[in-house]
Parts: sequence; structure tokens; C-alpha cells
Amino acid sequence: MNEFVRFPANNELPTFKATFYEIANFPSVIGAIDGTHVKIIAPHQYEADYVNRKNFHSINVQVISDARRRITNIVARWPGSTHDSRILRESAVGDAFKRRAHNGILLGDSGYPCKSWILTPYLNPQNPAQQRYNNAQTRTHSTVECTIEIWKRRFRCLYDEIRLQPVKACRVIAATTILHNLAMDMNLPDFDDEGIDIQPEVDPVANNGPDNATREHYVQQYFQ
Repeated sequence: MNEFVRFPANNELPTFKATFYEIANFPSVIGAIDGTHVKIIAPHQYEADYVNRKNFHSINVQVISDARRRITNIVARWPGSTHDSRILRESAVGDAFKRRAHNGILLGDSGYPCKSWILTPYLNPQNPAQQRYNNAQTRTHSTVECTIEIWKRRFRCLYDEIRLQPVKACRVIAATTILHNLAMDMNLPDFDDEGIDIQPEVDPVANNGPDNATREHYVQQYFQ
């Protein structure tokens, strides 16, 4: 994992920012983050914890991708009932951003709280500048949604069901992450599986705190 699934080093950040900026002119982005549920069979222990809001057993997997649809960070250990925002809050990568260990920002959907280091869309944009911000944020963030779609099409068990208990299922998820990045590095063709319809899974959280100042600064600075 440390060799093939890793967050960019400081000397790589300018390249990451430039490739994200090419999408929709959104500055300083070094990763797009999203959560996705991987279905598993009912576990023997703590069965209720693994039932997600769509009423099936799953692992809620946190994925961060770069602009080239490689996975740069993954957290695959939380039961399906866990909210995306908690997974980020208690993850090593979330802690690193809070400590300002990375010179850049993440983009998330409305399932994450807006912070100085993770910017989310406005649920109800109030002016044209906020709408322009939303358009650029959504287009740029969609890279991680595309990454998850490619990853799940490539490894059908991630879309159908992993018939293993949680610990082993999480190891399978981690292994497919490595293989996905290897496949992307080798320019292997994507699989075009019929019948797969992967929709973003969003459970909005309130974003009305003082951290919205960073988001408003981006609006005023870059989207007026």
C-alpha cells in the first residue's frame, strides 16, 4: 500500500494542483474525496453496525483520488452505518490536513463539513459568483466519482458483494486499490460492464460554521 497508494509528497504538490486546475480552474486542489459503500455478507459480530442507510450490509470506504483517477488514499475499515464525515475526522489523512501538513485543499461533496482545508459546494447558492464556484467545485470533485466508478467496474466484487467477513473484506478492498493504480499506470483498458449504475451517495451535513470563511474567500478571490 505504501508504495502504490500514497498521498503526494510536498515536491509533487504543484503538479497535482496544476492537473486539478486544468479541469475547471479551481486552485490549490490536491485531492478529491468521497465515500462509497462496498456490500458484504452479514457479519457474525456487530451485525447491526454494518447496515447502512440503504438497508444493506457494507463497508463504508473513504477514497481520495488525484485528477488522473489514481487513488492516493483509502480508508477501508468502517462499518456501513458510519457517516463519511466521521471517517474523515478520525482518519490519519484528516488529522494531517488539520495539522496543516499538506499545502493544499481537498474537495468534498455536501456529506462533509466545510473546513479551511476541505471545500464543499453551497447547498443554496445566493449569487452568480457562488454558482460559478459550485460549478467549478462540482466538475473538479467529479474526478473521484469517476475514479470510484472505474475501480468498481474493474473489480466487480466491489459492486456486487464481497462474501467475506469484514476484516478479510477490507483486505480485498485494499488489494483492489493497489491493482487499480497499477492498471492506471500501465494504461490498461477500463471494463465496460453493463448493469452497473454507481450513483454518488450523499448524506448532507450542515455547513454554516465559521470555516465557511475560507469558502467565501475562494468565491471572492477566484469566481467573481
